[in-house]
Amino acid sequence: MPTSDNQRKGLVIVNTGNGKGKTTAALGLMMRAWGRGMRVGIVQFIKHENARFGEVRAAEKMGGILWLTTGDGFTWKSKDLDETQARARHGWQLAQDLITGGQLDLLVLDEFTYPLAYGWLDTGEVIGWLREHKPPALHLVITGRRAPEALIEYADLVTEMREVKHPYKEGIRAQAGIEF
Repeated sequence: MPTSDNQRKGLVIVNTGNGKGKTTAALGLMMRAWGRGMRVGIVQFIKHENARFGEVRAAEKMGGILWLTTGDGFTWKSKDLDETQARARHGWQLAQDLITGGQLDLLVLDEFTYPLAYGWLDTGEVIGWLREHKPPALHLVITGRRAPEALIEYADLVTEMREVKHPYKEGIRAQAGIEF
């Protein structure tokens, strides 16, 4: 449904695809919103809860950014997938509280497509819950590969990151400040 030029709407934004930059783009939006005085937060679903990546360090220096990490590392390295699943479901509970809590203007659900794609959370139930509970002005940014088609249809803005060339394939390892 079209909106007038003056009407604000909290967008549902999905960054998906096999290319690099999904989280980076979401963090750029978060930083832009923070710079405009908006209340921002992130829930990371896969990254390890004790990770100290550069973006976490930057957010701490900036201040005023709610940052929650519930994962236990990349799923392909998980030693206990049941625990990984439980952490993702817990992250969704935290996200639901943040979505309905009214304390944020923009919330990033980083790597949230994985719990949906793996079936740890039911995509239809998640979308149904969002339709019923997401405040109209809240911007919600969801990242991760393999976004389910139903999520793509529900979203207002979807960007697919497509890998064209990657240094890993040339034997160049991940670098601080670029990948983490």
